[in-house]
Amino acid sequence: MITKPDKNVVRKKRHARVRSSVFGTAERPRLNVYRSNKHIYAQLIDDERQITVASASTSENDIELENTGNVDAAQKIGEIVAGRAVEKGYKVVVFDRGGYLYHGRVKALADAAREAGLEF
Repeated sequence: MITKPDKNVVRKKRHARVRSSVFGTAERPRLNVYRSNKHIYAQLIDDERQITVASASTSENDIELENTGNVDAAQKIGEIVAGRAVEKGYKVVVFDRGGYLYHGRVKALADAAREAGLEF
């Protein structure tokens, strides 16, 4: 019997392929997205210095959301992470979808970040 590979293993392989060409710098950090069933996380990462410049997630205590695993929550996180990035002086970023399809929550986060002032 042939078994299908685990979805997350396939995603990680896809993410590794993308990461070979996507690199965040001090002038243009990488906007990384991670999603689980319950939450969504976004980080701005400077790969040169290996630091996180700004981040936002639905698991933060000060973010009031009724449901944390849907498109509305992803839009809110996109707005928050973009606001924090613009506040620190970052306008242009490189988008790293984390191996996920550019669809649903990932697309909602990206669109909200663009509307809030980030360029990518």
